Amino acid sequence: MNFLFTTLKALEFGGAMVYPLVLLALVALFVVVDKAFVYWRYGRAPTGLPEAIERYHSPWEEIEEKLACLAPASYFCRFFRVILDNRAHPPWWIESRAGNEAQVIEKQLNRGLWVLETIVTAAPLLGLVGTIVGMMDSFKLIGGSGLVNPTGITAGVAQALIATTLGLIIALVALFAFNFFSHLQSRTMDEMERLGTRLIDHIRLEQEYPVVLDESRAGGAR
Repeated sequence: MNFLFTTLKALEFGGAMVYPLVLLALVALFVVVDKAFVYWRYGRAPTGLPEAIERYHSPWEEIEEKLACLAPASYFCRFFRVILDNRAHPPWWIESRAGNEAQVIEKQLNRGLWVLETIVTAAPLLGLVGTIVGMMDSFKLIGGSGLVNPTGITAGVAQALIATTLGLIIALVALFAFNFFSHLQSRTMDEMERLGTRLIDHIRLEQEYPVVLDESRAGGAR
């Protein structure tokens, strides 16, 4: 509590640039919370789905059961539903439709990242503007006869340092968040593409070698 009070008192000396910097911090916080919720709610593959798809004799019923555990708006559910619903079509048709859905999902995963990227650049610049304003206010207090208001000079320097520090802290947090969610997006899309390719391979095998697969699965069942 004492730390929070001290922080708020320090921000009072930051000058006018503190307000846009605090606004950037709130925007960055909103984007981070939104992205975290999206990945937690819609960006997770169900347990056991990769193993079910990777198996050579993967029963379609098991994959359907895994997908049923996901929310209809889940990215993995949407992507694999496109593949499963078009099993009767040629593989090139399925790949085209799955690719279109993957592009839509990637755009949705990328939503908000440009805001964090902008904050990474804008926050230090706003802090620098606050530094310049604070130093200019300090120089104005120095008259022709020398230093006339030591307290005012100190307040101007404090304003410059607070604005710079706040801008750098916001930029660092936004940078880490941007890199983290960019990596998470890349990993999600790579896993989705890899599993989708395996699933289409199953469909291709079923269409091209149905008799061989039936005999092989029957032998495995015995």
